[in-house]
Parts: sequence; C-alpha cells; structure tokens
Amino acid sequence: MDTLQLIGSLLGGLGIFLVAIGMMTDGLKLAAGSSLRKVLATWTKTPQRGIASGFCMTALVQSSSAVTVASLGFVNAGLITMHQALGIVYGANVGTTITGWLVAAVGFKFNIQAIALPLIGIGALMKLLRPQSRLASAGLALVGFGLFFIGIDILKGAFEHVVATFDLSQFTAEGLTGMLTFLLVGIVMTTLTQSSSASIALTITAAASGMIGLYAAGAMVIGANIGTTSTSILAAIGATSNAKRVAAAQVIFNALTAVVAFAILPVLFYLITEITGFFNLTADPALSLALFHTLFNVLGVMLIFGLNNRLANFLMKRFCSAEETASRPRFLDKTIAQTPALATNALLLETKLVADKILAQYEKSRQPLDSLAIEQAIQTIQKLCQHIGNFIVTVEQSALSEETTGLLAKLMRVEHYLFTCSHCVEKLAHLQPQKQLSEHPELHAQLQEYQSQLGHFMKTSLTAESMSESTLNTALEQLQQLHDDVKDDLILAGTNATLPIDNMVVNINGLSDMWQLTQQWQKAMLLLYLIEAQLNPQQGTNSTRA
Repeated sequence: MDTLQLIGSLLGGLGIFLVAIGMMTDGLKLAAGSSLRKVLATWTKTPQRGIASGFCMTALVQSSSAVTVASLGFVNAGLITMHQALGIVYGANVGTTITGWLVAAVGFKFNIQAIALPLIGIGALMKLLRPQSRLASAGLALVGFGLFFIGIDILKGAFEHVVATFDLSQFTAEGLTGMLTFLLVGIVMTTLTQSSSASIALTITAAASGMIGLYAAGAMVIGANIGTTSTSILAAIGATSNAKRVAAAQVIFNALTAVVAFAILPVLFYLITEITGFFNLTADPALSLALFHTLFNVLGVMLIFGLNNRLANFLMKRFCSAEETASRPRFLDKTIAQTPALATNALLLETKLVADKILAQYEKSRQPLDSLAIEQAIQTIQKLCQHIGNFIVTVEQSALSEETTGLLAKLMRVEHYLFTCSHCVEKLAHLQPQKQLSEHPELHAQLQEYQSQLGHFMKTSLTAESMSESTLNTALEQLQQLHDDVKDDLILAGTNATLPIDNMVVNINGLSDMWQLTQQWQKAMLLLYLIEAQLNPQQGTNSTRA
C-alpha cells in the first residue's frame, strides 16, 4: 500500500466513522419515543445497572468503542443523562475483556463485516418499508451503527501493514523504561487500528511465540486499554457538552485503571498464578493475559465506583457551552437557600434578570433575522426559570415565616408568568407575522405600532422602580384597543380578499401571542412591585398591592 493510498484510506475511514456517528445520533433522536426513553432509563437507572448494561452490550458486539460511542449517541440525543452513561462506560471496559478470552480460546477470528453489513441491510430495509416513521429512524441508527464498524475496518486495514511489520523483538522490557516502551507500543497500535481487540490479539500472539515476555505483554495490554479512548475522543468532536464529559470520563477511568495496573503489575500476575494453580489450569500466556485484562479492569471499576459522584460533579463543571453558562443562575446558590431572607432578595434579582432577557428577545423577534438564535436564547431563559422554581422549593422550610412563605408563593407565580411570556416570544420569533404583511403597508404599519407599544410597555414597567396598578391597567387597556383595531382590520382585509387567508391567520395568531404576552407580563410586573414593596417598604410607598 503506497503513501497516497494509505492517506486516502485513512481519510475515507475517518469520514465514514464521523458520518456514522452523526447518523446514529440523528436516528436515535428521531426514533426516541417515550417507550425507548423508558427502556434506556430502566437499563441505566442505577450505576450497577449501567455497568451491567455496558458489560452485556460490549460482550455482544465485541467492541467497547462501539458501545462507548453508542452511549455518546444516547447522550447526544438526550435519551440518557451523563450520569447514567458513566455506568455504561465502566461496564464496557469490563465487557471488552471477553475479546481476550475469545482470542485465548479460539484465536482472533472476529469478522467486522459479519455484523456491519447485515446491520446496514436491515436498517436500509426498515427505512424503505416505512419511510417518515419511527421505524425508518431506527433503521437510520442501525445503518449508522453498521457504517461505524465499516469505518473502523477501513482504518484498521489502512494501518494493517504498519502493524504487521511492527518488530516487537527490537524492544526489551528491562527496567521501568522498557516497560513504559511496551506501554507506549500498546497505545500506538490501538490508536492506529482503532481496535483494542486487534492490539490484544497481536500481543497474545507475540507473547505465545516467545517474542516478548509476560510482563511486557501485560504492559501492552494496559496500553491498549488507554489507546481505545481515542475512539471516544474522536466521537466527541462537535458533540454536546454532556457527550464530551462522557468521553472525558472514559479517558480518566482508563488512565486511572492503567496507572494502578501498571503499579501493581507483579502483584496481579502473582494472583493469576495462584488462581490458575487453584483451578489446576495451565497458565499459558494467552490465558494469563486474558485473566490479567479482566482483573485490572474489574479492579478499576471497584476503584472508580466509590468516586463516581465526585467524578460526575467534577465533569459537570467542565466543557460548559455558552448556553449552559448563560442558563446558570447568577444570584442563586445552596448557601443562600439556608437563609430565607437572603433567598427572597436573590430570587427577586434573578427574576428581574430573567424578565430583562425576555424583553431583549422580544425586541429581537421584531426583526426578521435568525429565529433559531432567538429560540436557543429562549430555551436558556426557560432553563433559568426552572432553576428559579427548583430553588424556591429548596429554601429552608423550617425557618420560614408566614410573610416569607407568601413572598415565595408570589415569586413562584411570577416565574410561571415569565415562563409563559418566554413561550409567547418563542412563537413570535417562529411566526414573524410582520413578514407576512410586507406587501400591505397600512396593515404592516399598524402591526409595527402595536409591537412597538408593547415593547415600550414591557420596558417601562420593568425599569420603573414602581408603578401603580391603575397605571398598568390603563396601559393594558390602550394595548387592548390597539390589538382589537389591528385584528378587525386584518379580518376585514381577509374578507375583502385583499389579504390571503393564510396571511390573515398567521397574523391573527401572532396577535393572540402578543396579547397573551401583554397579559402575563402585566401580572408578573404587578407581583414584582408588590414583592419589592414588601422587601423594601421605604421604596414601595407608591406601589399598590395587586
């Protein structure tokens, strides 16, 4: 294989690999109904179940990389959480040791295409039989899973001649340097072939032929365990933050396991000698290495299991996307929740911040720009609203006075009103009714005037320190009059056939969303004034109780 062909095969295999990951994620997401979500949640409900699931799936498909990437796909598609995926990762590491036992028993005869091609065929058939259905989406995921194996096979084939010409006898395992050399060889081989199974098969063959010693082979197996993380690192490129965290968890877990196994290598092989002697087994290199691979992976799971929550919390603070950072409360934390007086003030500030964000997105929704960016910002706002609601529930109940309980109830109502406001703005950004009236100047001007007055009302009521209920009601009546006038003219234009019925319906729906936004906003502002007056009586003399 010449250099150009090698590069072409490498790029082709890598391309198929990445496309396969995308197909798996998209297919899973589209096929995910409540039933699939419940099954996955049940499988990974506890860390123990997650480990068992990861072990069984890896033992079935004979590829820890495939199972780990599948778990990344599940996380990407939102089917399971990052915490649930960790158990699958741990279990997959133990499940991959089955390959070593198969190699030791029957030799390395695993045929990737025996699984990949049927998966692609079945998936394509499912898509053809029931297009535009969940079955078709599941078929897409199956095709992606099959292509994943094909990509791995092409990558392995591209480097086959490199691995075949790897003269292991030129390395010696004398001292720490020699052992580290063989560890590096295991990492490099697994990274090049994208298959720890291939590396372990080569290692067992080399050890059985006497080319390398048992300790050197053990170091290579440990290296293969580290090298297999390259697949999940590759799969995490462009993935969600949680998927990146799962990939990082595998790297940390495998690295920790490798360090421990390398440090106690002689102890593990001593245990292997004792175990094989107890069962009257011949401790040949193949059996010893298979048992060694299993022992140190099980040991790794036992070590990491007690640190699982700490690892999860550590990873949750890493790989934060801009959306996740924006959706985190600015004024709320667990320490404040223990002091109700501080909590209510913090909640007021956080709620005002949410209202300000909604106002900003409403102003953007009036411009015919990127509605997707607005929808993403609204989702961030809605997460903030959920944080506020959850925080209210966590405020120390035993120390609550009757007045504070009332304030928290009002803040919960405000959060509900603002959450509804965010939905209205999201729908307006999607509809963009002003676009439908570009060829009708008078109606367009009327709608813009109503939008402008609504924006002015929202801004004035939010930035003012206090407004009386009568002032807010007067503004609400004026907006209702504007709303009714625009609606009447739209219906008249539709009746006279000067405005297409579809355009009329879109704009009336938009008006309905704007009117709901107006009402919910007014209720939220009235309660905010009342809350602020209770918290700061000296500043609330001009406010009227709702």
